[in-house]
Amino acid sequence: MPALISVALVLAALLPPHLVDAALYQNLDALPTNVKPFDFIVAGGGTAGSVLASRLSENRDFNVLLIEAGNDTVGVIELEVPAWASKRNDTEFNWRFESEPMPGLNNRTLAIPRGRGLGGSSAINAMAYTRGSADDYDNWGRVTGDSRWGWNALWPYIQRHERWTPPAGGRDPTGQFDPKVHGYEGNTQTSLVWAEPSDFDLRVRTNGLLQKEFPNVLDLNAGKPIGATWLQSTIGNGERCSAAKGYLTPSVRERPNLTIVLNTYITRVLPSKSSKKLDIRTVEIAPRDGGARRTLTASKELILSAGVIGSPQILLNSGIGNKADLTALGIPSVLDVPDVGQGITEHVSIAASFGTVPLNQTTIDDATALAMWQQNRTGPLTERFTSHQLLWFRLPSDTPLFKQYKDASTGPTSPQFEWGLDATGGGTLVLLSPYSRGSLKLRSNDPFAKPRIDYNLLSHPYDLAALKEGLRSLKRYYSGPAWDGYITGFKGPDPDILSDAEFEKTIRDTAFTTLHPVGSAQMSPRNSKRGVVDSELRLKSASGLRIVDASVFPYVPAAHSQAPVYILAERAVDLIRSVW
Repeated sequence: MPALISVALVLAALLPPHLVDAALYQNLDALPTNVKPFDFIVAGGGTAGSVLASRLSENRDFNVLLIEAGNDTVGVIELEVPAWASKRNDTEFNWRFESEPMPGLNNRTLAIPRGRGLGGSSAINAMAYTRGSADDYDNWGRVTGDSRWGWNALWPYIQRHERWTPPAGGRDPTGQFDPKVHGYEGNTQTSLVWAEPSDFDLRVRTNGLLQKEFPNVLDLNAGKPIGATWLQSTIGNGERCSAAKGYLTPSVRERPNLTIVLNTYITRVLPSKSSKKLDIRTVEIAPRDGGARRTLTASKELILSAGVIGSPQILLNSGIGNKADLTALGIPSVLDVPDVGQGITEHVSIAASFGTVPLNQTTIDDATALAMWQQNRTGPLTERFTSHQLLWFRLPSDTPLFKQYKDASTGPTSPQFEWGLDATGGGTLVLLSPYSRGSLKLRSNDPFAKPRIDYNLLSHPYDLAALKEGLRSLKRYYSGPAWDGYITGFKGPDPDILSDAEFEKTIRDTAFTTLHPVGSAQMSPRNSKRGVVDSELRLKSASGLRIVDASVFPYVPAAHSQAPVYILAERAVDLIRSVW
């Protein structure tokens, strides 16, 4: 197959004349040297980058280039089958980063999967669609000094990106979601699970009627998710809906003003030599498999959307970051921004389990499941999780922990914990608002070297103490009358049986990352000396460059991070459009 895959060459006879210039290039060598100048260059084709390239190219007067380090992900069966999301480690679509040893985890290192390919992590993640709480976004408005990041102000963008769809197989989901809080004409398909509610699911709903501390909530995405809620996912018609699938559709790829180049690494962003003010609109790129580097300059804006790992790494390699650290690596300082790579927040998780009496449940063997998916996109392969409901909860306000530490959540609508409600009694307890903060630094001045990533999990004493109280909350949850005859007891780790030292060792030996890192290039008020970008996502003390991805979040929301990234990207599109 030739290196250049051109829609014009393949479908020229079928397309209107104005579409015959559209192209997707498999590598940098295939990109002509005489291409028409680009108005916008989107550096990174992940979740946010796919949104930006799609939306900006809606205006035929904008010539847009999208650069992606990996391959196309659309049509790759290992990624499209929801239940096979765990196969990401067996594909080329994972950067396969690894953390530094973390003292809070007894010096363990952790694998850090991140998506490499069109759609980024939305192409390999677990697809949970959770927006977070209203307080999460209202607090964004407060910490950035810009109320346009508040929940109500963002509501049009929340609905603009979503296309709510029926569950696979078309079952009736009435009573499991609120139709008023969803979008129906957007790009990202979302849905409830395929299966009908089980006996276990019905026990969950019964428990929500009996325990005031853990009520039922109709829809986790209405801004007040605290309680037991039905799981929603970025799955449509039984298939994963990544950002590439939702936003870079065949019709979008046919646009004559959108160019996509794959397998191309972004090594640096560079300032203009002719401008008196620091103006950064040039990107230095290189073939994925090595070779000569090349530069391209956007006439309007360069938009960095390489993700929470990639964006700060590119900035630091470009001389934008802590001057002393860069000088020590032999990288000339272009702009001294100490907060680049600093302040990463990540949800920390622990495993816990409760003993259960086996329920009589119908099981579907692997061969039948695959046949169902292949024939009509139904069956268990349309689901990533066996948990069909999630429990979001807060600790009681009189918990002694809060006499020593301030509540780390953003407000009363924000849950402090997430727990997957699984019939096996086992699951993951997620601390949604940790105090611990991590960092990203360069390993060398080689832009192809993987960076030093230190999430610094459990470095703050609050986080360990909060997890202890979270487990006690779960014990109260499963003590409700709805669980009589089903839950046989708590299997641990039990803070009321283990000594403090035993409990701490167990948690530090087993805690893990939840794969929701954010905040490595945070936004802050325009005049603040802290942060990396202002509230309009522009690099501070420079022009020409915006950053649009999870790196700009000031803290991790009480949510799985992909939905907030979609919302951020849609908002960014209008910020850019308002200027041009």
